[in-house]
Amino acid sequence: MSSSEPQIEQLLARIDELESRSAVRDLVSDYCHGFDKRDFDRFLGIWWQDCVWDIGPPFGVFEGHDGIRSAVHDVLWPAWDESHHLTTNLRIEFIDADQASAMCDVDCVGRLSGEDTCTIVGATYYDKLLRRDGVWKIRHRQVKIHYFNPVPGTVLSAPESA
Repeated sequence: MSSSEPQIEQLLARIDELESRSAVRDLVSDYCHGFDKRDFDRFLGIWWQDCVWDIGPPFGVFEGHDGIRSAVHDVLWPAWDESHHLTTNLRIEFIDADQASAMCDVDCVGRLSGEDTCTIVGATYYDKLLRRDGVWKIRHRQVKIHYFNPVPGTVLSAPESA
């Protein structure tokens, strides 16, 4: 074994971690884009088939792709006319090369179905992620909702055209 082989292995491991961090960031963004733009294929694509999405009260726990489908199509999208998720403070910890945990905060502004006033939600997402066959996806997401409040007198409206 040459003296450069350990250095090359270390470099390859560092590159792999950087690529993994990028993939996990994309999952966090695809969650927001998929949900807010009602792109179900994008949204479903971030979850492993054997996933758990624990949204907590008042929504519940959903398991597998069928559970995700039910949560989105039967519970959440019917409840929201529009939503805008903003995630921040993403922290990723690697357990090993194929397992990670992540935590990020989210602010969501939206309009509940049939309402004129906007609602704000603040939460933290706690994720367990796995890489299988070279692909990172969410295995488990726990949502801790900090607040879920209407903002009376605030209406979400597009800017007027010039």
